[in-house]
Amino acid sequence: MNAKAITPITTSRQSRARFNPIRNLRPDTLANALESFEAGRLGAAARIFEAILKRDDVICGLNLKRKKSVARLESEIVVLEDSPRAQKHKAALEKFYGSLEVKSYTDKNERGGLRMLVSQMMDCVAMRYCAHKISLESSNGELKGVFEQYPLWLFENTSGKLRLLEREGQLTEGVELEENSWMVTCGDGLMVASSIAYIFKQLPLRDWLIYCERNGMPGIKAKTDAYPDSPQWDAACEAVRDFGAEFHAVLSEGTDIEAIDVSTRGELPYPALIERVDRMLCALWRGSDLSTVSGSDKVGASVQWYESTLIEEADAANIGETLNSQVDAKVIYALFGDETPLAKIRLKLPDYEMHKCELDILERLVRLGLKPDTVELAKRFAFPISKEQDTAGSRELDAKDANAKNADGEGSGAKDVESEGSDAKDANENNEESEIR
Repeated sequence: MNAKAITPITTSRQSRARFNPIRNLRPDTLANALESFEAGRLGAAARIFEAILKRDDVICGLNLKRKKSVARLESEIVVLEDSPRAQKHKAALEKFYGSLEVKSYTDKNERGGLRMLVSQMMDCVAMRYCAHKISLESSNGELKGVFEQYPLWLFENTSGKLRLLEREGQLTEGVELEENSWMVTCGDGLMVASSIAYIFKQLPLRDWLIYCERNGMPGIKAKTDAYPDSPQWDAACEAVRDFGAEFHAVLSEGTDIEAIDVSTRGELPYPALIERVDRMLCALWRGSDLSTVSGSDKVGASVQWYESTLIEEADAANIGETLNSQVDAKVIYALFGDETPLAKIRLKLPDYEMHKCELDILERLVRLGLKPDTVELAKRFAFPISKEQDTAGSRELDAKDANAKNADGEGSGAKDVESEGSDAKDANENNEESEIR
């Protein structure tokens, strides 16, 4: 085979010289790319997916939200049994994940740790697959890992298993991936459906822009008694051009032009169709419409917000299981020679069910007339509040403390009066007894 092995230098050169895959994207072109993607030729569709993820405002935002919602989660190492061996496995995994290095094959500026690794692995949600090359280095009894993410367009999947290509666009079979040197994360591949929605959203969006360009500004018609090509005629033409309208005309006296109004008299169909696609994308990526694009008369998130927590839980479980099966086992075997690890990494999820129950209880208490402390409530649910609200809340707390102190002082004063009265009563009783005696 006379194909030259691909390197980061040739990759960056190809990326700079390559045309934009979505500039002249048509439905038939996208259909061919998606069919090739399903057949195992991933290159064309992967390039289109990457471009759409960067260019479309809605898809870009949804993809970042989906990735960051999992990358922000804290991680922990849990033992699978109560034994000294399991504690050693736990300590080894904690050191490994605390010192690992993550980078990108195409962008050498990207470097990070575990959170960047989780964020890169979450690319499988959009692209269906995410591949990392693993390099393990052992020194002084400790193991350090280097994870390098490779772009999906450098692989083919015709055999049902990812294989690395020697060059982009290669039509022959790729090289088998070494089992101990690669980590492949599998996901939903939402860009297959999102790319179809993208191209059919661009068609009405383009027509809408054309409509605004043609009908957004009225035309200018000027009439003059001057003859054509005379200085007065040229001055009238120049004045019309300086007005800024794209549609303008200069007519001599007795000449008229009848305007043809092509603007619609009712509601334009373009905004409704574009909004329908955006809402569908929100439901596809986040489980529900979590933005104000749900309608002009709606504010905030949908009542189905709890569905997004189920997706976040599934994504965290997918990342954890991938690391357990393809990383934890390799690390434990390299350090201890054990086939089965007695500890594993796990992403910690917030207890959404408990928070939901607490919110339901608070809502019922408010209906009964009880007013909760806004500052303490914000701290409980880690909700940011403004400085004004924080100052007002602290003033309320100070007022409550002052009232409590005053109440305590009045209570103690009443107790002193009662004690003095009881002492006087006892003294009177003693005097009466002495007189009787």
